[in-house]
Amino acid sequence: MLSGASGSIDSVTLVLLYLVVLILVAVVLFGLGSVLFGRGEPLPPLPRATTATVLPASGVSGIDVDAVKFTQTLRGYKTSEVDWVLDRLGQELDLLRGQLAAVRATHGIDDTDNADEPVEGGAHALPSDKDGS
Repeated sequence: MLSGASGSIDSVTLVLLYLVVLILVAVVLFGLGSVLFGRGEPLPPLPRATTATVLPASGVSGIDVDAVKFTQTLRGYKTSEVDWVLDRLGQELDLLRGQLAAVRATHGIDDTDNADEPVEGGAHALPSDKDGS
């Protein structure tokens, strides 16, 4: 009866030894893979207070805005990137409106009646609900 209990203890010890060796091999392989392959980043991380979000220096078009991608964080998009894009688009709109006002002034065009009306059918306009559905 004593030899039967000793046999089961030996088998349990053998299984535990296999598990310990398996865990050690996994840790070594993970460490080796991390050192050889890194974190999977093709480029080093960006410096703080910079962004990979890109817009042209001037002449922002609808295609440029469509191509903008923001870094996703735990609670949505990275706020600094969204703020930067909105600031750039605001500057571009102010510049274009200033140029338009200058052209209108030089040609004597007074179009203040339609200045505040929204443009129908723009590239990013929501479909109009004129049919009542």
